[in-house]
Amino acid sequence: MPFIDRLLIHESVSIVGLEKNTGKTECLNYILRRIASEGKRVAITSVGLDGERIDQVTGTAKPEIFLREGILFATSEKHFRSKELHAEILELSETQGSLGRVVTARSISPGRILLSGPSTSCALKEWMENVKLKYRADLCIVDGALSRMSQASPAVTTSVILTTGAALSLNINNLVYKTAFVVNLIKLPETKRCLSEDDLGGGREIWLLKGDNRLCKIYTPGESSPVEKENLERADGIFVGGALTENILRRISGDFKERDIEVVIRDFTRLFASEREVYHFLRNTGHISVLQKTRLVAICVNPVAPNGSVLDSDRLCSELSAATSFPVYDILKSGYEN
Repeated sequence: MPFIDRLLIHESVSIVGLEKNTGKTECLNYILRRIASEGKRVAITSVGLDGERIDQVTGTAKPEIFLREGILFATSEKHFRSKELHAEILELSETQGSLGRVVTARSISPGRILLSGPSTSCALKEWMENVKLKYRADLCIVDGALSRMSQASPAVTTSVILTTGAALSLNINNLVYKTAFVVNLIKLPETKRCLSEDDLGGGREIWLLKGDNRLCKIYTPGESSPVEKENLERADGIFVGGALTENILRRISGDFKERDIEVVIRDFTRLFASEREVYHFLRNTGHISVLQKTRLVAICVNPVAPNGSVLDSDRLCSELSAATSFPVYDILKSGYEN
């Protein structure tokens, strides 16, 4: 069973699609079917809306989410009422959203469900901690999207499955390039510096570093302050507390020309810069590391685009695997359901 053994060593996983219609739901359903034989208690939710029959943007048919008996799940009151299974309500959230409160329930018969769970990273993390503690969930699965990558942060889930495919690009070379870039972000190494959140403040400040110590604050986004040349010359690293943007990368490149400067961010979801800008920085200025590393479990592909165009699955899997040094799976084509 591809990647299921690797998945089961984690307590939580985000399934992140690089575009709509890249096979997230097929991947999710595959996991739910295969994990049933492992005797694990699974809890599942979504940070958006997943499981609808028809894509609201393309108008094309989509696979639905199918739960077996005994799975814990969280969805809004609106979508709980439309479920096609029997379920036991365990809890209702106190917060009222646009779709009602979030219902935590346990399926007591197999059937289909629409998922629209906690909408923020904090609420999502709180929900996962609750189902682990109260209902002894072994694995929490979060169905997500690239536009809301924060749920894949190691501060929320400990691992990630990436789905990509023809919906992202019908050019295999371009598809491989874009996907490999995201994989490279996920695989950013952990810093070897002993840095604590207490020392770094927990905010969006940017600090110059020397070894394991901070030298001085460069600036807080929205503010600017001069940096003494002596501190720049002493520094061998920079910690970016908030988002690492293209503007910040350019500023660092200007201050540290021809020096191998380490830029430390909290995790890969904090990097908001284009492929071109990131690769230029890595070639010419320094390297990027993280305080917390996310574990990549699998890369899955959907070679079929919403318009019906089909890429060569074998070529796509082979070239993407070579570019990422990671196994790549086409769940439907390769007979993993047999």
